[in-house]
Amino acid sequence: MSATSLDILAFGEPMFEFNHTGEGRQWLGGFGGDTSNAAIAAARLGARVGYFTGLGDDAFGKDFLALWAREGVDASRVKIDPAAHTAVYFVTHGPDGHAFSYLRAGSAASRIGPADVPADLVGAARVLHVSAISQAISASACDAVFAAIRTAREAGRLVSYDTNLRLRLWPLDRARAVIEATARLSDILLPGLDDAKLLTGLDDADAICDHYLALGVRIVGLTLGAEGSLVATAERRERIPSIACRPVDATGAGDAYDGAFLTEYLAHGDPFRAGRFANVAAGMSTEGYGAVDPLPTRAAVLARLG
Repeated sequence: MSATSLDILAFGEPMFEFNHTGEGRQWLGGFGGDTSNAAIAAARLGARVGYFTGLGDDAFGKDFLALWAREGVDASRVKIDPAAHTAVYFVTHGPDGHAFSYLRAGSAASRIGPADVPADLVGAARVLHVSAISQAISASACDAVFAAIRTAREAGRLVSYDTNLRLRLWPLDRARAVIEATARLSDILLPGLDDAKLLTGLDDADAICDHYLALGVRIVGLTLGAEGSLVATAERRERIPSIACRPVDATGAGDAYDGAFLTEYLAHGDPFRAGRFANVAAGMSTEGYGAVDPLPTRAAVLARLG
């Protein structure tokens, strides 16, 4: 796949996943990492997608390369680092939802720096999609995200940003400063409500959208969990209810929303139609275990839309 044929180029940290099934010591191996999940979601829904990151020269890294090849995600420019490992995480489930444990310090993705960013791919893809997690894992990775954003903006491309907040990775004050600065450089902002409340100090969903629109963001797709989402532009906003579903694992639902929103928005330019489509895709992604396996195809989403 050539750079000029990409709809979306995602950049971030993939993580091999072990998801506890709730049955004794059984763990389900799978794949995670927010921007990787979003990239696969978009590819399954028909977008032409590329992914850039660093991987260790290990079994988990090879599994990711095979996964992206199966899903039709162009990973030809992924950097293999023989001196680092591919990150791993574990998911457990309880009455308060899912919880995460990580083995990611020193991962190959965290060692990526600005000089590693494939400027030609970034400048040619219609949308660059990045997340705050990629900025939190290391200073060099944070600098690389800003370098990629600068390249995309100079080329007149769209920048999509998920404000995914992980307070295990950095303190709230630093996260607020970096995420606010990045939001100012973004065209499409895809925050979750709980994270956005902490980042902005605001409790009201409309006020949160107003805050980010005032920074210059063109489109805000604020996910509201079981309440659906709120899509806002400077001219209009719409609350979009969630679909009826039978959730078993919400891991990666926000990433499914991101990939679906970007794919549908690029198809027709209507953020409110994109929000309705993304709500359905995100809801369907909770009906199976893991972040990747339950991601729906375009045909499945359209059928669920009715």
